[in-house]
Amino acid sequence: MSDIPAKTPIWKAIAAALRDDLAEGRYVLGDRLPTEAALAQRFGVNRHTVRHGISALVKEGLVRTRRGAGAFVAATPTDYPLSRRVRFHENLSAAGRRPEKRVLTIETRAATSNEALALNLPAIDPVCVYHGLSLADGQPIALFESLFPVRRLPGIATALTQHSSVTEALRAAGIDDYTRASTRLTAVRASATQALHLRLAEGDPLLRATSVNVDGQGQPVEFGRTWFAGDRLTLTLEG
Repeated sequence: MSDIPAKTPIWKAIAAALRDDLAEGRYVLGDRLPTEAALAQRFGVNRHTVRHGISALVKEGLVRTRRGAGAFVAATPTDYPLSRRVRFHENLSAAGRRPEKRVLTIETRAATSNEALALNLPAIDPVCVYHGLSLADGQPIALFESLFPVRRLPGIATALTQHSSVTEALRAAGIDDYTRASTRLTAVRASATQALHLRLAEGDPLLRATSVNVDGQGQPVEFGRTWFAGDRLTLTLEG
């Protein structure tokens, strides 16, 4: 059995290179990409291979094509600061994007040992678990799982069903302000279900952020895991 890793298909490598171009600002929203002939010369391939790579970006919503006119940038990575005071809606609005959250599930269950430790709870205390999808201008950019201590935040499950903003839901549960106490970033690969939600291919790179948010007294009010589509966001760490 060979230990030599499988080669990346050339069209995938082309799509990845063009994603990098968008992420680094070589092309901005509305720009026309180089012609298929120019890209074929750049990458040393035929036009069909280039077309396959561009089609992948079209499916991801990053590029649109017009017959006879070429391929144009339809979306660019969103600037998203990770600071002590992270607010999803405020961050995307400040970047000129339209924020949206979609609820996948909201349930109450017993905390696992790791979750109880992160939230400073007794073992198997109840937590409200909120699974959702974050979008910018209608394009999915992240999947998230947020856990809230039920006894510490009475009514949080109802508040989450009534408010698309976690900040507003926490306010309804009695938390006027909260800050990020810790964040851990890990590179991972998209599972089949994550890829489906994020409109990616299984195995595509994601950036997982694991974080704890606390109230003014330093008590944890949210333990969250977020899986960001790496090519659609530029994460900035701020103090």
